[in-house]
Amino acid sequence: MPDLRIGVLAGRTGTNAPTIRYYEEIGLLPPAARGDSGQRGYGEEDVRRLTFIRRCRDLGLAIDKVRALTTLMGDPARSCLEARDLAKAHLAATRAKLAELKALEAAMAGFVTDCEALCAGGSGPDCAVLENLAEPSERQAAKPKPMIQP
Repeated sequence: MPDLRIGVLAGRTGTNAPTIRYYEEIGLLPPAARGDSGQRGYGEEDVRRLTFIRRCRDLGLAIDKVRALTTLMGDPARSCLEARDLAKAHLAATRAKLAELKALEAAMAGFVTDCEALCAGGSGPDCAVLENLAEPSERQAAKPKPMIQP
């Protein structure tokens, strides 16, 4: 039986135990071997695979993309070009999100600048900042609204 306990695996990979159990549950990580006491036991291949999964997740890859890559790792009939194409697609999506965030930053900077000029420090009901949020200005209406997706 593999000799690493879940806490050791967690420490070596920077993954907490509930996440390890979740990855087992959804099939990203093979089920752990169980000893007589029922404790999970992991080996070096589990460390390698979980490290791979963690790296993918740290890069922002969705679970389905991680699953595709882990499947690719074990299939000698498939080309590694699939991994490259998936990475290129993820990079393009990341760049699109970055552009959306830059547009949001510019919109917020303009909003803050406008509000700083209007804010007199009065009471909430008389707040120019809150009023500005309730009524779109011509500049705000003319700007495309960034679409931030979770």
